[in-house]
Amino acid sequence: MRENRKIKEPIVAITKALTEGESLEKALDLLPIDKIIQKGDKVIITPNWVKDKSAKDGAVVGPKTLQRLIQYVKTKEPSTICIATGSGGTETTDVMTSVGYDKVIEEEVVEYIDMNYGPFIELKLDHDIIKTTPINKIVDEADVIISFTQLKYHEEATVTASIKNIAMGYPPASVHGFPKKQTGIHEDLHGFIRSFAKKVPIDLAIISLDKAMIGTGPIFGQAVDTPGLIIAGTDPVAADSVGARLLGFLPQGVAYLYGLYKDGLGEANPMNMTIKGLDLVEAEKIFSKAAYGNKESIVDREKLKDIHG
Repeated sequence: MRENRKIKEPIVAITKALTEGESLEKALDLLPIDKIIQKGDKVIITPNWVKDKSAKDGAVVGPKTLQRLIQYVKTKEPSTICIATGSGGTETTDVMTSVGYDKVIEEEVVEYIDMNYGPFIELKLDHDIIKTTPINKIVDEADVIISFTQLKYHEEATVTASIKNIAMGYPPASVHGFPKKQTGIHEDLHGFIRSFAKKVPIDLAIISLDKAMIGTGPIFGQAVDTPGLIIAGTDPVAADSVGARLLGFLPQGVAYLYGLYKDGLGEANPMNMTIKGLDLVEAEKIFSKAAYGNKESIVDREKLKDIHG
């Protein structure tokens, strides 16, 4: 299994276009995408399919944008594109059919793997409770892992973004239970996410705010309509830290993010990132206006703050 992501530099693109799909392509074009996805690569795209709820609710990614992502990846001539995720809220196939992802997979002729089931390999973790977990062997075979998720508040993990999407999408519910709480993952959720992220590198983090979620996430919160706002990055810690700021959190406000930063697994200080597209403060204002009705409920009110503000 690969130990490192494709691009070490923390490059984050923030874009806004008329549609989420257009914004996605614009963000990806700002990244060194040809170094991330190369001809012949086996690519995994992991969308957030946590529950069989509408994308309009902000709980799961939009099918049209997932299709746009698949089409974009195809232009890089990978050998295989596989949609691979495991729902924690219900059977993954129920999410796939109720939201309409099955039509996207059929139209684009890509592979699909339910990560809740095998064949498995065993992944060793540096975690006090979950020492190992099975994961589908497709992870061991992948050249590129792409995480595609909505930005959401989370009642235990604080923030759901690219890292949590993978860390909770890959451990199988057939072992850990629906909603993956039967073996101890949620007894130290931040520690589990941190330990999992150390073992499974994310090469491309894509976080949509077209429909974000505030309140009681990851399922029952309030959807925020911020049309076409996207964050994408080569460093998932950096991308997620940018997303966390839009929700009002400095890195230390999200324990697993700060832990990964202290571990040297990614960058959490925006002053040390290369941010392309929209200015971070401007993005915060756009989201704050959509979520709260004003532009002042932002972390970086007067100037861009460092790691601790």
